[in-house]
Amino acid sequence: MIGNCQARGIAQAIRLLRPGSPVTYIPMGTLRRRYGTVEALAEQVAGHAHVYSQFVPPDLIPGGTDALRVLDPRIVRFPTLVFQAYHPDMVYAGPMTTLAGMKLAPSPLGFYHSAIALCAYRLGLDAGQTVRLYREDVFRRLGYLAGWDDAVRDLLANADGVGFPLGADLVRWARRGAFMHLLNHPKAFVLGDIARRLVMESGLTPEPVAVEDYLGDDLARDVVWPIYPPIAEAYGLTGSYLFKARPRGEAFPTLYDLRGFIDASFALYARQAPADIACHRVETWLGMPEIVETFLRETTA
Repeated sequence: MIGNCQARGIAQAIRLLRPGSPVTYIPMGTLRRRYGTVEALAEQVAGHAHVYSQFVPPDLIPGGTDALRVLDPRIVRFPTLVFQAYHPDMVYAGPMTTLAGMKLAPSPLGFYHSAIALCAYRLGLDAGQTVRLYREDVFRRLGYLAGWDDAVRDLLANADGVGFPLGADLVRWARRGAFMHLLNHPKAFVLGDIARRLVMESGLTPEPVAVEDYLGDDLARDVVWPIYPPIAEAYGLTGSYLFKARPRGEAFPTLYDLRGFIDASFALYARQAPADIACHRVETWLGMPEIVETFLRETTA
């Protein structure tokens, strides 16, 4: 199983669904360091009966997934899940020329930032003014309440592109409510469904159990970004402004209310050079007078 943190959860789920089957998880971020060449990686996976992989870009190992599949055509691809409709405000910041060369700016929640907070900081707003931007009319102007169709289209297109269609799965997930903890962390039942499909499409029979009932939800123990109340209401859900950081060891996780998260974000931004907190979306907004006006209106409110 080759991939990111989603692949780790799917690997765990396969261990449950096929008890006694040895499953090796290979984090894609370690490929260059551990194997160096795609030939060495192909040699490593050759001894496994089944090999599953998310898309691996060539900057993580020369040739990436495409070169690996030439050497081992058995490899089954599955998609990397990204779905931003529930969390449209989440962005990365920092130089991001390549996946391997990313230098992400820190935030109170690891490397996940609020585009509103970052833009407000760049415009010189204080934390109190910034808090007032988290409301329905601002979200509507920013397109945050109209992101469902685009998110669905992007997710399904990505899945179709690797030959793993998700149309029926997505309908089922959405009926259960919010199915993402944040834009790239699916809930356990989503990863369990993908694991079950990989097992079945490999000609094997999975145990008839719900993965989340046996293994819990590993990614829920990581960062959790709230679904803002006006966005949640648009999808018939319950929202909040409670942000959860990834805990250290057995310690209880740090929680932030909206003002606390903005204060902590601004404190980190103040220690960074402007280039180190660059963000494509924020740069785009700063070049749009109508968006800048929306933010600066809070300085006179």
